[in-house]
Amino acid sequence: QVQLVESGGGLVQAGESLRLSCRASKWTHDSYAVGWFRQLPEQEPEEREFVAAISWSGGVTYYRDSVKGRFTVSRDNTKNTVFLQLGSLKPEDTAVYFCTAGDLARIRTGGNYWGRGVQVTVSS
Repeated sequence: QVQLVESGGGLVQAGESLRLSCRASKWTHDSYAVGWFRQLPEQEPEEREFVAAISWSGGVTYYRDSVKGRFTVSRDNTKNTVFLQLGSLKPEDTAVYFCTAGDLARIRTGGNYWGRGVQVTVSS
């Protein structure tokens, strides 16, 4: 069982940056990709949208179009941690951000394990 814990959320103004972290209790095998999803205020849990993902090696990354050039996903496997750098934040980025771990082939639709989420609020 892999437990994921997100941190780093908060309240910022438009244009500012935040760095989210997703720390895993352990990796049960060395091939987990990690994805980031977000649930906007008006969305139901099942409507969470994909934001970004990274392969185990870090050599493959994916982003939703609206965050390309603003968000950067990275990982440090020595610390069991994946990061999501959020830059040039906009009010429409306000959401609860979740990380998930699973197979790279399916990570853009969700993984096997999920964290509880962290709130990011961007004021205009």
